[in-house]
Amino acid sequence: MLSKLVPRIKAKPLTERTSSRDAFVYLDRVQKFFGWTAVEDKRWRIPYILWGIFMNLLLIFFLPISMLVAYIQKFKSFTAGEFLSSLELTVNMYGCVLKCIYTIWGFKGFTAARKVLDELDLRCTSDEERNSVHRCVALGNLSYVLFHIFYSGYVVINWTGYVLMGRHAWMMYLPGLDAENNFFVASLCEILLMSTVVTMQQCTDVSPLAHMLMARCHICLLKDRLTKLRTDPTKDEDEHYEELRNCVHDHRLILEYVASPSALFLYAIKTSTSPHLPSYVNALRPTFSGTIFVQFLLIGIILGLSMINLMFFSTLWTGLGTMCYMFDVCLETFPFCYLCNMIIDDCQKLSDNLFQSDWTTASRRYKSTLVYFLQNLQKPIILTAGGVFPICMQTNLSMVKLAFSVVTVIKQFNLADKFQ
Repeated sequence: MLSKLVPRIKAKPLTERTSSRDAFVYLDRVQKFFGWTAVEDKRWRIPYILWGIFMNLLLIFFLPISMLVAYIQKFKSFTAGEFLSSLELTVNMYGCVLKCIYTIWGFKGFTAARKVLDELDLRCTSDEERNSVHRCVALGNLSYVLFHIFYSGYVVINWTGYVLMGRHAWMMYLPGLDAENNFFVASLCEILLMSTVVTMQQCTDVSPLAHMLMARCHICLLKDRLTKLRTDPTKDEDEHYEELRNCVHDHRLILEYVASPSALFLYAIKTSTSPHLPSYVNALRPTFSGTIFVQFLLIGIILGLSMINLMFFSTLWTGLGTMCYMFDVCLETFPFCYLCNMIIDDCQKLSDNLFQSDWTTASRRYKSTLVYFLQNLQKPIILTAGGVFPICMQTNLSMVKLAFSVVTVIKQFNLADKFQ
């Protein structure tokens, strides 16, 4: 049923041409709506730039400021539950501002990364490899659709719960509109603005996940190619050596997609390949490092505020909205960290597969290249958040534990009782 509405979440048959960059179709469409991409028709360049400035000023700057103004003007009218519901979202909203700036700033890196994927696609010649790419492309688009359902679900549930109680869901400050005398108009403006900013945040969260899904896809394909080295008896020694060199080139392209320039330069020296580093080296690392760093800093605080709201101040409807919100906050880091762990494990298997290939009877030239290649494969691809935290499940769980510390402090000092 869902695949009929969004057909790209289903893997296309091999008779249809699909490339790795097709994993970002839905993501690119929404980013184009926000003015984060380049317009194809130059005649629309100026209007598109103006539209992008308007949308980003409205959502990245005006909306967070309006939340602060609302606290100043309406602080005495807030209930504890309303205040926490608004505060947990406001904290995340300011984090969203930073993540959006990182994503906009990384547009050239995303464009360069697509070029690397195009080169990696050229190596996918067999039906088995193309089928793997088709499945990962569908998974990348599915991740966007699922995130959209979960994020939008929170907005609708939370808004509905407060409207049924005759209260504003987020108590926004809307210039020129008397929210008390125009309740339904103000509520409609709130859900429209919140839905849009949540969709913007969704782009910053799905982008790292979708891009790293395609990275892992090509790492897995490289694993299979390493297993098949020197297994074809019809090929001579030169052809086997050329296969090995192609695998070295594939690994270097993957590093260009996600790794650091220093690692690539060392790689070029050790493998005696050209030390020239293309302009798209280190394409994704800076952007993802910044966005995940911001989220790591905020996730414990946001979950702590949500848990306090859920335990002490929520009704049935608002509690349901808060639980959806907590689930969505976990989605911002958990899938990406889990994927990074899987990539670290895959990198270990790369070196194992190369070592277990049939190299013992190979020529000296083949063995020499294999030794240098093996040394580079033994270094896993590890992304760091802000150059400080390794992006992995252990770091994610450590940040989440901060939420329980916040709740413990509140319970020990009976702070919740003072606001009830």
